[in-house]
Amino acid sequence: MSSVVAKGPRDLQENVLIKGLCSACGACTNLCPYIDMVKGRGAVIIEPCGLSEGKCYNFCPRAHIDVPSLDKLIFGSHRKDLALGSNISVMKARAKDSEIRLSAQYGGVVSALITYALETGEIDAAVLAKSKDRITAEPTIARNKKEVLECAGSKYIVCPTVTGVLEAIKQEKGKIGVVGTPCQITAVRKMQVSNFEIGVDRVDLLVGLFCTWAVSPNAHNYIRDLVGPAKVVKLDVPPPPANIVVMQTEAKRIEVPLSEVRKFIMPSCNVCFDMTNEFADISVGTVEGEENWNTVIVRTKRGEKILQNAIDAGVIETKPLEKERFDHLSEASLTRKRRVLTETEAEKVAYLTIREEDKSKIIS
Repeated sequence: MSSVVAKGPRDLQENVLIKGLCSACGACTNLCPYIDMVKGRGAVIIEPCGLSEGKCYNFCPRAHIDVPSLDKLIFGSHRKDLALGSNISVMKARAKDSEIRLSAQYGGVVSALITYALETGEIDAAVLAKSKDRITAEPTIARNKKEVLECAGSKYIVCPTVTGVLEAIKQEKGKIGVVGTPCQITAVRKMQVSNFEIGVDRVDLLVGLFCTWAVSPNAHNYIRDLVGPAKVVKLDVPPPPANIVVMQTEAKRIEVPLSEVRKFIMPSCNVCFDMTNEFADISVGTVEGEENWNTVIVRTKRGEKILQNAIDAGVIETKPLEKERFDHLSEASLTRKRRVLTETEAEKVAYLTIREEDKSKIIS
């Protein structure tokens, strides 16, 4: 990839960690014994290794992203849709399986797709984020429907999912699927196009989640103080103008102002250019105002094939996404990009390379 440069841990420290831009994706911490994950802070270099070039810098989603180069390598051409990124189609979809729908946050498309891919041999294992109480999260490897459903539902706590990808590469012999946020999927894509041989070619399906922010593990105590010893069964952020976070326990529903939770958002989220997971095979998010459906963006031929097979098999049903909702999604994504490009300190978005002509159109 033309964007790969000879930089290593010192550059990671200066360009990412000191600036507070680590997204805690886990891309570096399972690669190097000198880097560890510290609760609430992200990655920390515990001892210099002396390398001038390293995987840690090359794979980091906040070290450097050359959007035009990644677009060409993944999709074969520059993006035509500056709001949503390269895509083949956009639609509404939901799982047909009632058990999956009951376990899912919204339409259950992610759980249905991963389960279908496992059961049909499209993949042999999937790396997902698992949570026992919705206020912690850790990567896990799922190999069947039961294990997939144990991971269903949205988590707003950061999870070092890419450490699970690296672990799956070591453990698994077959094809691997990954479900992740934009920073996590970007890290895996950077691995796939790098010159480093780590076995990432066996990652065969990337399902991306829409994401606007995630909170640090420091939010755990705040939430626990609100809900007490009760188990949190669902966290949700309803669409505007609600401006609240909903915490549903087995006994009651608790609503708190979104402003109270925002203080726990990871600083790296504020410089993220990508709301709809633009480097995934398939991206999945909510349908605003329609709780039992997902918005699905198909981006690659691989994503198109597996989704169509799942539809043909009766696993997933789809509907056209209404123009009003499509336009709203596009505008929301463009608004985020404009904010990052125009309101963020230049040194904090130095990691991002986009074409000047694209930048001009976005901020105009």
